[in-house]
Amino acid sequence: MADYIKHHNVPRGAKHRGEIVVIGLGRFGSSLAASLVEMGFEVLGIDYSEERVQQHSDLLTHVVQADTTTDKALRQLGVADAHTAVVCIGTDIESSVLTVTALVDLGVPNIWAKAITAPHGRILERVGAHHVVFPEAEMGSRVAHLLTGTMLEYIALDDDFVMVETVVPSSIVGKTLGEASLRASHRVTVVAVKPEGGSFTYAERDTLLGARDLIVVAGHRGDVTHFAESLD
Repeated sequence: MADYIKHHNVPRGAKHRGEIVVIGLGRFGSSLAASLVEMGFEVLGIDYSEERVQQHSDLLTHVVQADTTTDKALRQLGVADAHTAVVCIGTDIESSVLTVTALVDLGVPNIWAKAITAPHGRILERVGAHHVVFPEAEMGSRVAHLLTGTMLEYIALDDDFVMVETVVPSSIVGKTLGEASLRASHRVTVVAVKPEGGSFTYAERDTLLGARDLIVVAGHRGDVTHFAESLD
């Protein structure tokens, strides 16, 4: 995922506080807002469409219909007091950029914005978005890795460092992680193991690998990809 998130002038480790503002309640915005509510956060959802507002009236903490392209409406809704705002407006690039600009003018300290193209993302960064995400690109990359190999899950943590969930290679079934020595042979590290019928737990040198176990492997992209392709 980190491949498709750009961070700009935000201190590492900054934690959110208070209500989260989600602007744009399309597929991405509504999913994000619902997940935040499930995590226990209060969410103010804002959308230009009255229909979408009605659809989310019972799902979010607060939801209102408003034009977010000027700081006047946002100020009236109390958004100036928010610590975190997420602009999830999709195809209307002008509204997306103007909304981010309005949030910057209000001094919101933690602004996330969805971009649909690289130029869109660069504009969002230049007008002041602190984080720019490319959800469609991230999902496309993730699915590409999953459907072309034996990976069960794929997460990019940085430009060249990934974690994948996969099966135990038959060549090391019955061995301990220490005996398998994957760091030496493939330059990857097993960070977690899920025994058959059990739950994920820490990987130790004396962890015995079973034929139906799952492992989470971390390493540089090329090394992890080569390791996954070598599974038999």
